Amino acid sequence: MPATEVLAVLEALERRGCWVALEGGWGVDALAGRQTRLHRDVDVDVDAAQERVALSVLEELGYAVETDQRPTRVELVAPRGRRVDVHPLRFDAAGDGVQTGLCGEQYRYPATSFVTGCIDGRPVRCLSVAQQIEWHAGYAPRESDRADLVVLHDLVRDGHSPGW
Repeated sequence: MPATEVLAVLEALERRGCWVALEGGWGVDALAGRQTRLHRDVDVDVDAAQERVALSVLEELGYAVETDQRPTRVELVAPRGRRVDVHPLRFDAAGDGVQTGLCGEQYRYPATSFVTGCIDGRPVRCLSVAQQIEWHAGYAPRESDRADLVVLHDLVRDGHSPGW
């Protein structure tokens, strides 16, 4: 999933008024301000109230639902290996988000965990270093997770990452 496609997805969603934030590998790269590895997909958080609009926008870009695990996530695929993993979040009045897990568990996204990173010189909303590290805990990391954690911990060590 190249940066140009990530930006195309973000811009299309934003044009239609969708709230969107990056997490996962592209979210880490946004925090770093550079691409650190190849990415299979882009993970986007969207406002659950806008989920239907977001999925419609992605369909207009040529994506089709491949994996539907609502309310937790919906993965869409398009030609040329493009993939988007949509994570619907419900927001409260304070701006805190909640993602509902497959078994009803609740994953909290404090409003303060949404920060600004950068992809190819364009500011993008993404999850903070602290939130990304928290989401990487509690499961056996894959190679891509280990690579992301190295970048995240380097950002903490260097003290120059937004959102920490």
